[in-house]
Amino acid sequence: MSFPFQIKSLQEYNTAYAKSVENPEQFWADIADTFMWRKKWDKVLEWDFKKPDIKWFINGKLNITENCLDRHLARSGDDPAIIWEPNSKDEPHKVLTYNDLHFRVNQFANVLRNNGVKKGDRICIYMGMVPELPIAMLACARIGAIHSVIFGGFSAQSIADRLQDANAEFIITCDGAYRGGKDIALKNIIDDALIACAFVKRVIVFNRTHTPVSMIKGRDVWWDEEIQIVEEQGNPVMPAEEMDAEDPLFILYTSGSTGKPKGVVHSSAGYMVYSTYSFVNVFQYQPGDVHFCTADIGWITGHTYIIYSVLCAGGTSLMYEGLPAWPDAGRLWDIVDKHKVNILYTAPTAIRSLMAYGLEPLKGKSLDTLRVLGTVGEPINEEAWHWYDEHIGKKRCPIVDTWWQTETGGIMISNLAGVTPSKPSYATLPLPGIQPVLVDEQGKVIEGNDVSGNLCIRFPWPSVIRTTYGDHERCRLNYFATYHDLYFTGDGCYRDSQGQYRITGRVDDVLNVSGHRIGTAEVENAINRHTGVLESAVVGYPHDLKGQGIYAYVILGHSPEDANYMRADINQTVTRIIGAIARPDKIQFVSGLPKTRSGKIMRRILRKIAENEMGSIGDTTTLLDPAVVEEIKAGRV
Repeated sequence: MSFPFQIKSLQEYNTAYAKSVENPEQFWADIADTFMWRKKWDKVLEWDFKKPDIKWFINGKLNITENCLDRHLARSGDDPAIIWEPNSKDEPHKVLTYNDLHFRVNQFANVLRNNGVKKGDRICIYMGMVPELPIAMLACARIGAIHSVIFGGFSAQSIADRLQDANAEFIITCDGAYRGGKDIALKNIIDDALIACAFVKRVIVFNRTHTPVSMIKGRDVWWDEEIQIVEEQGNPVMPAEEMDAEDPLFILYTSGSTGKPKGVVHSSAGYMVYSTYSFVNVFQYQPGDVHFCTADIGWITGHTYIIYSVLCAGGTSLMYEGLPAWPDAGRLWDIVDKHKVNILYTAPTAIRSLMAYGLEPLKGKSLDTLRVLGTVGEPINEEAWHWYDEHIGKKRCPIVDTWWQTETGGIMISNLAGVTPSKPSYATLPLPGIQPVLVDEQGKVIEGNDVSGNLCIRFPWPSVIRTTYGDHERCRLNYFATYHDLYFTGDGCYRDSQGQYRITGRVDDVLNVSGHRIGTAEVENAINRHTGVLESAVVGYPHDLKGQGIYAYVILGHSPEDANYMRADINQTVTRIIGAIARPDKIQFVSGLPKTRSGKIMRRILRKIAENEMGSIGDTTTLLDPAVVEEIKAGRV
């Protein structure tokens, strides 16, 4: 499959970018024309950032699975669509061709229909990294159901919160999942979540680990038995449901600056067009390339760059069930060699953790098929960038340092591999169609280069967030109300003398831990539910491996007999309520918090202490009790 919109030179980038700003509607119409539509659009774009109300390809009709699957069958049906590498080295890998994937998606779409799923229904998917996960997602999309994938590390409480918010009446899960040396009892966690979610009608369970599970009559059914029913029905082809361009494709929950996770909604057409455009250009994808994204599909990176964009491009996506360094630190490099990977897309956290093992795990590894390397989730530090470049890319593979968010749907700022300049620790230049601006705290645009400010986007792109599910006002307040007529990213940014962008970190109350966003309020709410806790405040601090660690200041009702035991207790509470990903790295017990006279916690001071920057705390005279700062400084852990 050729891509008429693929940029091949810096000159082509400059031309495309200029066109995307001067005539964005024509620019995106030309790209959208390369996809398969049931009916073309009447108008390319209507938008108003104030409400916000954003519509792309208005009245266009399509189904994303026809673009992911059907249109490839005649020419490349026997080409690999998904290569699955299991957790254990002893278990054989699987290859699903486009014909295989099309057949199995149709099969499972029939399972969903047989179980009463209709267009517009919300389906929660809580599975390990098995091929049945993308099959389930695509089957939902085929019949017009809205999938909401939940990362397998979240707790029963977190699942219940999401089920209730989306009013998801259907669940697809596994008995269990393998992750490194652990077996995760997914169905048991779902059962715990459903105690508070009696509205759930059906739970479809895929048997992966052969773990004993409770199956409730009338609610729980086995995946394989449901497939058998479809086979007895003759495996009918499931016609793809005709979707409006603006019909929701999926909901993905992300942490915000308030305690409750918010359901980011992405549209059917705009997400498809932008995600595929970004994939083909950033990674300079060539037909036949094997693309290996190490993310979990429970996060946006997995949705976009394991499933939808790669399949829309007719590519081969490698998905891996396990962990990068299990059972040994050479596992990732073994996978690259075994499957002749051409594009490797991973997180700086993974790179730093593999760096820590030294070069021994790389001995005997060829890595010669690699052509492009990528990083995602957080800015990569220079040391890790150079290690990745020298030891993995052998100084011959461009590294794309990609900046984007759950809410953006696809990569927004990044060099294009081997086409536009790269610079260690810089995301560099915006993709065509993306118009970044830096603003000060008052929202005044900061012109010129060698400047810093808050990163905003001033014009819509096709895969921009449409709403937060069930609460449009929250979407407006979070992203469009901070600065007039701008999408606010929540990130700080530096633009250097050449106009290249470097993301400097969150400027709101959201942490970036191992590339995953975690709201401070969400963690505080979980800590405060522990019986011994009166109040808490959570901030981020620099962490050698994770990028940012979680530092919690906690006020207890009484002094603990064993402080370490109490810390473990609090961490267990957070794990139960949110999941292990949100456990604080450091917990400091304090008698009070630095507050203004109006009761606002001065997190700036707590951040400085956590970062061990005691000399730059600044004026504390406006605090209700300035003495508490000295006490906190003295007790820093």
